[in-house]
Amino acid sequence: MAKVFMFDALRAAIDEEMEKDSTVLVIGEDVGHYGGSYKVTKDLHAKYGDLRVLDTPIAENSFMGMAIGAAMTGLRPIVEGMNMSFLLLAFNQISNNAGMLRYTSGGNFKIPMVIRGPGGVGRQLGAEHSQRLEAYFQAIPGLKIVACSTPYNAKGLLKSAIQDDNPVILFEHVLLYNLQEELPDHEYFVSLDKAELVREGKDVTILTYSRMRHHVMQAVHSLVLEGYDPEVLDLISLKPIDIKSIGKSLAKTHRLIIVEECMKTGGIGAEIIAQVNDQFFDHLDAAVVRLSSQDIPTPYNGELEKATVIHPHQIIESVRNLLSLQV
Repeated sequence: MAKVFMFDALRAAIDEEMEKDSTVLVIGEDVGHYGGSYKVTKDLHAKYGDLRVLDTPIAENSFMGMAIGAAMTGLRPIVEGMNMSFLLLAFNQISNNAGMLRYTSGGNFKIPMVIRGPGGVGRQLGAEHSQRLEAYFQAIPGLKIVACSTPYNAKGLLKSAIQDDNPVILFEHVLLYNLQEELPDHEYFVSLDKAELVREGKDVTILTYSRMRHHVMQAVHSLVLEGYDPEVLDLISLKPIDIKSIGKSLAKTHRLIIVEECMKTGGIGAEIIAQVNDQFFDHLDAAVVRLSSQDIPTPYNGELEKATVIHPHQIIESVRNLLSLQV
């Protein structure tokens, strides 16, 4: 097993799939000669050439439409958004074309494509480069949405997404690319629709995804020392949500805390609460606690930016407060 960075794990996934399937190609800004803004496509241009690692102009709606057309004709494009915030410029193509064409064509077309790139609150990237678009895209029929949180699941998810016959959006967090982990030498895949049980426990279910997984685990380390026994689930799949795994955990713990970097209003946490109330209300012994980012544009100022997102001490305090309500 070799210890690799997340960006190298993603690169390895693309390389492996391109090597065994000539229909897989990469499209995006600076993905070729430059190797991608976070080096996920480094050296792939030299190996596969201009037609399979295609540098595009700064025109997201145009190259997204081109990629969808390529997918319709049998290719398997991987579209890199230099920053996922920029994909708002291609929202029409992603929603009305990528998400719907398999249905509106009566099944005559498949759209086997992956849309991936960095997002989330970084370090002073400013409001327009700190977007969390998962909730924007979650409402679109026909899309699958996943969020990686470790080098292991990043590689496995991307390989699964490339082989899927439907459009998949893979959210990568800008602050996780330098995360390191040992990966197996053999080929492996990670399911696109299953949550990961990160830690078993009995007191409370903490549900999270992406970078917040690491904030949660920092908090859990302290909570365990205090005698608490939290269970941690990494959502992985944001569409569809693995509500069965959530229900299984709640049947044991009866309490739920959702920790997300998404905004509170209309966010992923809001959808989870709705589904939990619909299907597992009787499992709950207390109201669901939702720890989300502030509903404001992310400030450029470092201290203000830090104040907009959730940190381990807030998770610790929420667990203490929730479990103090036990009868």
